[in-house]
Amino acid sequence: MSRIGKKLITIPKGIKFSLKGNTIHAEGPHGKLDLAINEGIKVEISGDHIAVTRSADIKTARSNHGTVRALIANMAAGVLNGYKKELDIVGVGYKCQMKGKNLQLTLGFSHPVEIPTPEGIKMTAPSQTHIIIEGADKQVVGELSAKIRKILPPEPYKGKGIRFTGEEVKKKLGKALAK
Repeated sequence: MSRIGKKLITIPKGIKFSLKGNTIHAEGPHGKLDLAINEGIKVEISGDHIAVTRSADIKTARSNHGTVRALIANMAAGVLNGYKKELDIVGVGYKCQMKGKNLQLTLGFSHPVEIPTPEGIKMTAPSQTHIIIEGADKQVVGELSAKIRKILPPEPYKGKGIRFTGEEVKKKLGKALAK
């Protein structure tokens, strides 16, 4: 039995969960989220708790038991508080700005890079070197921030590029100092 899958999920005040067929729906102050439940997994909503169990002892059900429970817990946290990722741009002449709903990055390429904002996500650029991504869906927020970082990851010699706030880039010695 999955140790994570056995834990009950406590439903915080202000969040509504509903179950229709094999889809669970969460609604709260930061938005609405849906999750399709895999076959072999059974979700029960009772009072202020959600229980995730296996309806069959097949391999796919065993492997997805803890995952589904974690995804439902992330939905509860997302619609209650939301998720947030912050990125910093380091380098002379590198900058970002919002153009309508799109984020425009000037990173030394021959053209500016435009990134559209997905539905349910809020992107802001409070300064020319700082990006904030907020939303209720943990997966979408993380994936979008990783996609932006991948455009110009920090390089190890000068540290220039896009990095997560607080991320430390281990610098290498240059050719002249390495022996």
